[in-house]
Amino acid sequence: MKKLIAALCLTAVMALAVHAEDATNTTTTATPKKPKLTAEQKATIKEIIAKYDTNKDGKLSKEERAKITAEDKATLAKLRGTVHPAHKKKEKSTATTTTTDSAAKSE
Repeated sequence: MKKLIAALCLTAVMALAVHAEDATNTTTTATPKKPKLTAEQKATIKEIIAKYDTNKDGKLSKEERAKITAEDKATLAKLRGTVHPAHKKKEKSTATTTTTDSAAKSE
């Protein structure tokens, strides 16, 4: 009986260890590291935010964000290392259009 209980305990400990290892693997692969920003990049981001922060609270509201020009949005995305989902779709549709156009030209 003691051997049975010991075997069950050992099995439970091993199962927990495997489960814990799986959990740590998924969290490290699911969250990519953000690139470190230089002082110049941080200053540029602060300048852009200050430019559109009309109520001077240090944050951009929806209305304030809506007023950001496309050029400044692109600059922020480049500095932060992110691409807005709407821009990703435009890039994909442009690539598809180019492929379609080149196929039509070759015919």
